[in-house]
Amino acid sequence: MEIRKLAQSEKRMAMDLAWEVFIEFEGPDYPQEGTDHFRSFIDNTEMVGEMEVYGAFDGNILAGMIALRSSGSHISLFFVRKTYQQRGIGKRLFETAIRSGHAETITVNSSPYAVGIYHKLGFTAVTGEKTENGIRFTPMEYKSELKS
Repeated sequence: MEIRKLAQSEKRMAMDLAWEVFIEFEGPDYPQEGTDHFRSFIDNTEMVGEMEVYGAFDGNILAGMIALRSSGSHISLFFVRKTYQQRGIGKRLFETAIRSGHAETITVNSSPYAVGIYHKLGFTAVTGEKTENGIRFTPMEYKSELKS
C-alpha cells in the first residue's frame, strides 16, 4: 500500500471516493439537506483545491483518503473504501497526515459512524453531537506529540 500526497489533478478521484463511502455508510442516516450539503462541499473545487489530500493506493486503486485544511490542523474528509476497511489503512493515512503538518492540536467534526474510529486514533470529544445543515457531527480533537 502506497500512501502519498495527491496532485491537484487527482483530488477529484479522492472526492469521488468520499462520495461513494459517504453514500454507503452515512447517507442512509442523513436527511436530504445533509446529503446535498455534503455533495456541495466535495464539489467546491476552490475549497478542495486548497486542501492537502493524501491517498492510500493499492496499485492504481485509491483505497482511502484524508483531506486537511487550516495548515493541517483540521481533518475535513477521511474515508476508506469498504473493501479496504479494518486493515489499518485509515491509521496509516492519519499518521502520514499528522507527520506532514506542524499543528499541536488537530480537530475534526466526526460523523456518528466514525466517532469510535477517531477515539481509537486518540481523539477526544470536545462537545456532544451537533447538527448543522442536516449534517450530524461530534467536534473532536487530537493533541499531537510533536517532537522538536
